[in-house]
Amino acid sequence: MSEETAAQSDDAFVPRFSEAPFGAVLGSVAAVMSSVGTAWIGVLMALIVADVIGRNFLDAPITGVSEIAARSVVAIVFLQVAAAILQKRLTRADFLIRRLEGSSPKAVSLIETFFCLVGAAVFSLVLWASFPKFLDAWTTSEFFGVQGVFTIPTWPFRGITVLGSAVAALAALYRALEEIRTVRRLA
Repeated sequence: MSEETAAQSDDAFVPRFSEAPFGAVLGSVAAVMSSVGTAWIGVLMALIVADVIGRNFLDAPITGVSEIAARSVVAIVFLQVAAAILQKRLTRADFLIRRLEGSSPKAVSLIETFFCLVGAAVFSLVLWASFPKFLDAWTTSEFFGVQGVFTIPTWPFRGITVLGSAVAALAALYRALEEIRTVRRLA
C-alpha cells in the first residue's frame, strides 16, 4: 500500500455502509456535526469582527456577543469531538504510541483500545451529568444573559452537549471495537 493510499484510509473515518453499517451511520453523523461546528466557527468569527468594528468605529457594539461566544465555544467542541475520535485526532500525548508503532503494532492497538474505552466512559459520565440539566433547562425555559438587555435560552446549548456526548461515547466504543479487531488480526 502506498503512502497516499495509507493516508487516505487513515483520513476516511466513514466506512462503506456495506462493510460497516453502524460505522457508516456513526461516521456520517459525526461528519455532519463537525461540519456544523466548523460553519459555526465562521459565523462566530464574523460576529466578533462585526462587534469589534461596530464598537471601535461606529460606537455601536452588538449586544450579547460575549454571551453567545462563551456558550458557542463549548457547543462547537461537543459538535466536533466525535469526528476527532473517529479520525484518531483527539488531543493527547502520543510519544509512547509513536515509539511502539514500528516495533509492536499489537501493543499500540491495545493502548488505543484502553484510550477509547476510557474516552467512552468519560463521555458517558458527561452525558449522565448533562441530561438532567438539559431537561431542567427545557422545562423551566432557563436563559442566560441580562434580562431586559439580552437573553438567549440555554436548552439548545445543553442539548448540543448531550448529543455530542452521546455520539462521542458511541464513537469511542466503535473505535475500541475496531482496535480489538486489529489486535485479533495481529495475533
